[in-house]
Amino acid sequence: MSSMLTDFELKWLPVINDYVKREIPLSVPQPLLAESMAYSVNAGGKRMRPLLTLAVLNTFKVEISSSRLRAAAALELLHTYSLIHDDLPAMDDDDLRRNQPTSHVKFGEATAILAGDGLLTLAFQWLTDGDLSDTQKAQLTLELAKDAGPAGMVAGQVDDVTNEGKQLSLTQLQLLHRRKTGALIQDAIAAGLIMANVTQQRRQLFLEFADLFGLAFQIYDDILDVTSTETKLGKPVNQDENKNTYPNLLGLSESKVKLRETIELGKIALAKAGALNNVNVDLLKSFFTYFKLDGDY
Repeated sequence: MSSMLTDFELKWLPVINDYVKREIPLSVPQPLLAESMAYSVNAGGKRMRPLLTLAVLNTFKVEISSSRLRAAAALELLHTYSLIHDDLPAMDDDDLRRNQPTSHVKFGEATAILAGDGLLTLAFQWLTDGDLSDTQKAQLTLELAKDAGPAGMVAGQVDDVTNEGKQLSLTQLQLLHRRKTGALIQDAIAAGLIMANVTQQRRQLFLEFADLFGLAFQIYDDILDVTSTETKLGKPVNQDENKNTYPNLLGLSESKVKLRETIELGKIALAKAGALNNVNVDLLKSFFTYFKLDGDY
């Protein structure tokens, strides 16, 4: 991982973690609900989505105020809701997430579902109860609703569930993952651009970068399911045998080639975005160092 990304994480990861740990209990008066929501959020994780939002603000030299941090953290709440529901017996039926029992194992299915529901709706509250402008609040809310809802992540989850055991083409697989995984990464970048007051015309190349980063993230995740261990990942591995994944479709070696190609295309889009907007994109580029294949990156 690049020193630039490491330094950025060292500065902002504790801030994000402290913020959600402090603010969730203040937002949730029901004790069991507060405990179950906080349990999954505070379990850890890379916090990549809020970090991407903050990195966009940093790129455009916008102060990371409390309200902007709150909006970035909102995306982590929504992401965690999706993980809780994804782990449920009706979905992936996973017992381990981030090296600890999943929410439904810890609290039971009913409370886990409600914890996810609580995080989903609290995310929208956090987007709108700060002191951002009304225009920014409306844009952030609309963007997250589209990216997380039936036009985005939820549609991807349906694609994933209903196509188990079926062979999708590469184009169909990419569409599935653009919805399931990529949509929230798109939102992370879009949220930063909205709060930085970047015009619609100047956002497109950044969103192209987000799309490619999201695809790379999913390819990498699929590869790790085959090559990593439960201890390293903090969740079960070899769970995707009947699912549409890049290794299942292309093979492991070709999946690594596809990952490298996607990363390079993402870097090109990002360089163009930086030139168009006259900003230094090195920090955003450093996020590609998340992907480690035999020491390549």
